[in-house]
Amino acid sequence: MQAPDPIAEAHRQWSARWPEHADHMAAVTSVMRAQQLLLSRIEAVLKPYGLTFAAYEALRLLAFTRSGTLPMGKMGTRLMVHPASVTNVIGRLERRGLVGRAPSPDDRRVVLATISPAGRDLAEEATAALNDAGFGIADLPADGAAAIRAALHPVRRITGDVDG
Repeated sequence: MQAPDPIAEAHRQWSARWPEHADHMAAVTSVMRAQQLLLSRIEAVLKPYGLTFAAYEALRLLAFTRSGTLPMGKMGTRLMVHPASVTNVIGRLERRGLVGRAPSPDDRRVVLATISPAGRDLAEEATAALNDAGFGIADLPADGAAAIRAALHPVRRITGDVDG
């Protein structure tokens, strides 16, 4: 027998006390729980490659570029993370020989991250594994995944993450 849904119970409690806020609380709590569950599944797929999801995203971003190189500041913007997070992830990848760091020849204040051939190979292997695992939601039909993306877009918009 499956345990009762804690979010449903929280919704019940909120509905009794703050009914005008119950659905918002349950929506946010549901998204946060789904994020925990999906991150756990994705990290399990990436574990054999010695990667966290953050490290995978950094490698994949670099592998997507023509030159394999991006300014670290631009990486933070594209990955939607704080610059310190990029520095930490790139540092760990650099120690493994998967990326390199160097000052930009055009502006020494800018630090460039460059994916190595080993990093590119690992990014391809990890991407194949994630694709095979359906990014943790393989049993969800494609139209269901598209519906989730569409449903979350207004949240991203009202919080200022994206326009329109």
